[in-house]
Amino acid sequence: MEHFDDIYRRACERHGGEAALNALIASPLATDTELTAIPDDRWLSSFTMSLFQSGFVHKVIRNKWPEFERAFFGFDPEKMLLLDERHFERLNNDTTIVRHAKKIATLPANARMVLELGREHGGFGAFVAQWPKDDIIGLWLTIKQHGQLLGGNIGPYALRRLGVDTFAFTGDVTAYLRHHEVVSAGLGSKTGMQQAQAAFNEWRRQSGFSLTEISKTIAFSID
Repeated sequence: MEHFDDIYRRACERHGGEAALNALIASPLATDTELTAIPDDRWLSSFTMSLFQSGFVHKVIRNKWPEFERAFFGFDPEKMLLLDERHFERLNNDTTIVRHAKKIATLPANARMVLELGREHGGFGAFVAQWPKDDIIGLWLTIKQHGQLLGGNIGPYALRRLGVDTFAFTGDVTAYLRHHEVVSAGLGSKTGMQQAQAAFNEWRRQSGFSLTEISKTIAFSID
């Protein structure tokens, strides 16, 4: 496995030097206190945005997001639990949002996930804040198992949007991990994810960088 210094040096060479690269990978992270203070509705909103962006033009979803917030009552999890067939019919006919019945139907289950995982901690943000920093894939898997359609990069992107330190299996990162044989199993498997986690933990130890910065550096280090 490459030492992170070599990855970083190559990324610098390809993107205009150290200062330019650092500007590209700069990623403000939320403190545990800040994560704890994020209301449950913002977590549900972020998961839903990532879900709707999956397989769709991200910019279109971002531009329509104020209408999503209106249509889904500000993503209040308690209100999402009350959605019934009448509400689903209205939402599936609302031309101001992206009408995708399968994704819209996940809201009650994902609202329940946010509420249930956060219940013992005083909120979902506190649940995330207490999660071991060296096992981010465990958080991904827990969210996937308790929610609906939150696999792949949907969970990581939603977490990162709110300041959680996480890597993501983008196309470039995936290509690097496979080409350099950092992983020997598929990244959709628990084994492959654990191998990637171990590598990122070691690169973090070597560099002092966050998982997010390491992930971006890897992406900028390849052709």
